[in-house]
Amino acid sequence: MIFLAELTFSGWHWLWPSVAMVGAAALVLAWSYRASAAQPLRGVCLALKITGIVALALCLLEPLWLGQRPRAGANLFAVVADNSAGLQIHDRGEAASRGDGLRALVDPTAAGWQSSLGDTFELRRYLFDARLQATNDFHELAFDGRSSALGSALRTLTERFQGRPLAGVLLFTDGNATDLPAGALPDLKGLPPIYPVVIGKRDAVRDIAMQQVSVSQSAFEDAPVSVQADITAAGYRGQPVVARLIDRTGRTLQEQSADARGDGEAVAFRFQLKPEQSGLSFYQVRVGARSELVPVLVAPPPAATGTPATTAASTTAVPAVAPKTDEATLANNVRVIAVNRGQGPFRILYVSGRPNWEFKFLNRALMSDEQVQLVGLIRVAKREPKFDFRGRAGETSNPLFRGFGNQSAEDVQGYDQPVLVRLNTRDEIELRAGFPRTAEDLFGYHAVILDDLEAEFFAPEQAMLLQRFVSERGGGFLMLGGMECFQEGKYVRTPIGDMLPVYLDREAQATAPLGPVHLQLAREGWLQAWARLRDNEGDERARIDAMPTFDVVNRVRALKPGASVIASVRDEKGEELPALAVQRFGRGRTATLMIGDLWKWGMKDAASRLDMEKAWRQLARWLVADVPNRVDCAVETLAADANGAVRVQVRVRDEKFQSVDDAVVVIDVEPVVFAGTAGATGPAIRLEAEPALSEPGLYQVTYVPRQTGGYKVFASVKNPAGADLGRAEAGWSTDLAAEEFRSLTPNVALLEDLARKTGGEVISAVDLEKFAKRLPQLRAPVMETWSYPAWHTPLLFGFALACLLAEWGLRRWKGMP
Repeated sequence: MIFLAELTFSGWHWLWPSVAMVGAAALVLAWSYRASAAQPLRGVCLALKITGIVALALCLLEPLWLGQRPRAGANLFAVVADNSAGLQIHDRGEAASRGDGLRALVDPTAAGWQSSLGDTFELRRYLFDARLQATNDFHELAFDGRSSALGSALRTLTERFQGRPLAGVLLFTDGNATDLPAGALPDLKGLPPIYPVVIGKRDAVRDIAMQQVSVSQSAFEDAPVSVQADITAAGYRGQPVVARLIDRTGRTLQEQSADARGDGEAVAFRFQLKPEQSGLSFYQVRVGARSELVPVLVAPPPAATGTPATTAASTTAVPAVAPKTDEATLANNVRVIAVNRGQGPFRILYVSGRPNWEFKFLNRALMSDEQVQLVGLIRVAKREPKFDFRGRAGETSNPLFRGFGNQSAEDVQGYDQPVLVRLNTRDEIELRAGFPRTAEDLFGYHAVILDDLEAEFFAPEQAMLLQRFVSERGGGFLMLGGMECFQEGKYVRTPIGDMLPVYLDREAQATAPLGPVHLQLAREGWLQAWARLRDNEGDERARIDAMPTFDVVNRVRALKPGASVIASVRDEKGEELPALAVQRFGRGRTATLMIGDLWKWGMKDAASRLDMEKAWRQLARWLVADVPNRVDCAVETLAADANGAVRVQVRVRDEKFQSVDDAVVVIDVEPVVFAGTAGATGPAIRLEAEPALSEPGLYQVTYVPRQTGGYKVFASVKNPAGADLGRAEAGWSTDLAAEEFRSLTPNVALLEDLARKTGGEVISAVDLEKFAKRLPQLRAPVMETWSYPAWHTPLLFGFALACLLAEWGLRRWKGMP
């Protein structure tokens, strides 16, 4: 807002004498002009003389001009220049970069506007990229900053000048802030008026940019990892744009092509792949115009699919991007992604009340999965009452073991104990006493499957322990259908039945047999990748229609709130019942498969057997997905940090999965190197994590990457005595350059909002001189009042004299007396 001077009078004690003088002069003049009443200019002459007399009378009142202006040297004014690498861009038709233009604008030797501002304000000069730093004359401008932390820079200014008279901020930037979400403004509280100077033309430059890359993982066996890259292109309308998925060896796994749309319109590329190894893997997504890319032959990745991908048999690593291109920059053409498939083995405990076909097919299916290990505990004979007749007098062991090995009372199963067979155990001690009775033994598994086993098999403490296994340990639980499961197994109102996703207290009229039923996916099942076996709806429906019918189904009354039906069965009369239901329970998940003769699927033919085995593997993978380990490592990106800092978090638990608060956690951070490309390099860095105050058993440390690329984190945990408690790994990728060059068009809308909401305005670069001269007329924190006598000026006396002379001249011209 511009403040104008106002007129005031300091000689009010001369008011009435002045009025009397003017009145008397008016009467005298009126009387003297009585003889010239017929003259047409009589009134004009009279008005001129009275006006001159009034002007002279006003001098007696001592008129003064009063106003306010910023006190010279009392106010501060900040000049802030963007030093990020984004200003290396050349606008269309410009030989000089945006940074060169900015350097010329802020050069103190050539910019007179700084001298003009310095006459009134005390200037403070700053540069900003990832952080704000002071400068004397902007000679440090190199435009090599990895990010444009505009929001952080403004917050730092607010804190630095809190309570000080900061009159405004002159901001030189392109407005492409890397620390602000799209369309968001920084915290403007406490900021003075901001005057942005937009650097760069609003016209789009020729460039292909990767806006976002998202990675999703599922238990779908054929392609468990999906990668979507959203690309925008400017100046390439109608031209083919190519996206490539590259592994660490430089091998192109998949390639897709699509025509570029209008400037700023996104094109999505989707890749589906199955990593060749478990654990942590890193890939590059690289994009470019087909005419500017080196042709490569794409190596067919094992068991990976992608549409529309061009494949050829070659494993030669070829540079993906030609060194010569018309793009404004190549820094936003590459992204590194991290994929963590988990490091097994994931151990699943299968407990069955009798030998059956389900274990045969389930065990055979999981034998081909190197990451999942199925441990079996199968009862081959039930417990018998002690009062029953025994085979021989004095015999206390089970007659089934007669003649086998040592028959001492300590080494054989009692006659009143069930006969259990252990399969795939780690050693001879595992499950030797039957189903685990302690948390240390049970919590070592990732999931538990019950099949054809009644509730009485479990002691009360074992049933409660199994519920804690899911709710506290975060394990997976699956109950299969059969004649001794669900309500038939008397699980109603038991700790195990309480955690199932279905109600077991069904009504009596619902006990009639269904007969042959057909399996079908429910709505939720179509949305879950692990529940499907084909990658398109048509093939999946054809597969389901070809499945055999089933005869054994456990009825349930209804689903519990929060549970989801993945699959259902329908009989010939159209009655439909849930067949596969899931839900979250505490920290874990539970599922129920109400079909008791699913093995018929695998007996139909060879193709059906392969489908059933695949379904078992995907269901098992879903059961163990997200199950915590004793030591877990995760990486959290600090969104508000412009330097790309991350927080490495390690959660440590003991054998009972209780938090460990006295562990020693060492973190090793190692950069990931891609063959044939520049990226993060250097030795591993060792850090020591500190306990967090917010959560027991949580240890964390902050790491700031110095280079763009992928990083691996290895966590090693020991107790105070030096014993190893476990290890874990995680990974992430940082693409500071990609974020900086996400958009090359100046964000004028952000700068306009910033100026409007702080009381400033957008300044054109060519109007800096005018702005520097106009700024002292605007309000500042420290103002001073100035006054200037309006009567003691040649202008006022000249005006009065001009009026009198004009009157005298008119009278002489017309011959008036």
